[in-house]
Amino acid sequence: MSCVGKVAMVTGASRGLGKAIAQRLAASGATVALTARTMEPVPKYQGSLQQTLGEIREQGGSAIAVAADLSHSEDRERLFAEVTEKVGAPDILVNNAAVTFLLPLAAFPEKRIRLMFDLHVLAPLHLSQLAIPAMRQRGGGWILNVTSVGGDLPEGPPFSGFDSTAGFGIYGTVKAALNRLTKSLAAEHYADGIAVNAAAPSNPVATPGAGTLDLAKTDTEDIELITHTALVLCTGDPKTMTGRIVHTQPFLKEIGWPA
Repeated sequence: MSCVGKVAMVTGASRGLGKAIAQRLAASGATVALTARTMEPVPKYQGSLQQTLGEIREQGGSAIAVAADLSHSEDRERLFAEVTEKVGAPDILVNNAAVTFLLPLAAFPEKRIRLMFDLHVLAPLHLSQLAIPAMRQRGGGWILNVTSVGGDLPEGPPFSGFDSTAGFGIYGTVKAALNRLTKSLAAEHYADGIAVNAAAPSNPVATPGAGTLDLAKTDTEDIELITHTALVLCTGDPKTMTGRIVHTQPFLKEIGWPA
């Protein structure tokens, strides 16, 4: 599972899952291109690109940081061009950046719905479109979309186990769309040797984002489960490890980790 000689782009890398996945890929030898909106530390947010960058370099890793607002297509194009110029087109793309609003569907503002689709669906697709030509030319690559168990369909009727006030309707919808997008990209680019997968923690991970949404208080899992899952999916054989929508705990059990 070495990433030596590879360039990995990780979105939403200023904190939480994105930061942890970026650190894991850097520790495995990748040159990591970090991106998020927050370059410098600000009181409003915990974590920044500069902090992630500094920690990776302190640990002996190689990384660059480029701030970008991935809800805008022109910023995505600028980001990709700058990363390619500085370290080369990515061999590995991890689409983790997200924005989450939790509201009942009947009261959900259209502006926020569009922003969630932009970040969770359109941005991963656009960045994949930008990355695929170089991957195809090299004969392979890896794309990983960070998804959620919230994308699974609720059981019912009678929906007795569904919290109708939690407001996960749009979040689940965009993650379900991301899962379908993952499968389609995997199928379309199987012959190109490009692995496309999606991974989600089986249980909430106590990240700053989860804390902001008042989540991940109980039944949590260690962040190492998603970082190891990501490493496996970003280094696996594209002919056999592609088109997977995995949840960490059953997937890691399937591959026998830890040994």
